[in-house]
Amino acid sequence: MTSHKTGTREEWLAARLELLQAEKELTRRGDDLARQRQDLPWVRIDKDYRLETDDGPASLADLFQGRSQLLVYHFMFGPDYTAGCPSCSAIADGFSGFAGHLAHHDVMLWAVSRAPLAKLQTYKQRMGWAFPWASSHGSDFNPDFQAGFSEEQFRHGAGQYNFREWPVWSPPDDIRGPFDAWAATCGTDWATYTKEAPGMSVFALEDGVVYHTYSAYARGLDGLWGMYQWLDRAPRGRNEARTPDAPLNWYLRHDEYDGQ
Repeated sequence: MTSHKTGTREEWLAARLELLQAEKELTRRGDDLARQRQDLPWVRIDKDYRLETDDGPASLADLFQGRSQLLVYHFMFGPDYTAGCPSCSAIADGFSGFAGHLAHHDVMLWAVSRAPLAKLQTYKQRMGWAFPWASSHGSDFNPDFQAGFSEEQFRHGAGQYNFREWPVWSPPDDIRGPFDAWAATCGTDWATYTKEAPGMSVFALEDGVVYHTYSAYARGLDGLWGMYQWLDRAPRGRNEARTPDAPLNWYLRHDEYDGQ
């Protein structure tokens, strides 16, 4: 017998209508936040970032591909990784489906990572993805947009993330096992794994000039996780149970679950 509270249909409806009001308030607040994002001042980008794509070298402006807006997901896949970050992979599982819709709304969606292009192409094929993915290997793009530490920042022990100073962190020996196990899923150690950082940045192209308009990091990325939106409506929510196979997070890459 369930341990969760139960009730009549009438009691459920009364509680649901109360919840509906809270949901409507949240929706309206989300609309307000979207308008605030769009009202942020634009910052002109003058640095010439060089990226590698399936079609060859590209500038940041080239990624727009005829559109006026560009969404970039900073995918954690460092030069020394052998596989992409599982968390970023879970987010990216939804990209292929809606990239085409965005393109028809004057918006290009790209993932950008510091790993060499060949590694990205191999992993993309493994995952069965179709969205465009560029390599920023050798450029300042990632640290400039708080999506990873530069070598100087790493030596210094801190960089910028989520709009504040962010320390380089290595877990103590007595608790580092799960962290090393998580990094090992990317073929690396925890220190190397955390040279990268997840995030998303948005750009506009107007009169041939690229502008930075918005960025988000950490929990600011929750809305990009398609599975989160579904799980948050399931009876047990995200049900974040750790397992030996998923010691830090409660999910795996989509081709690593039993039965795949």
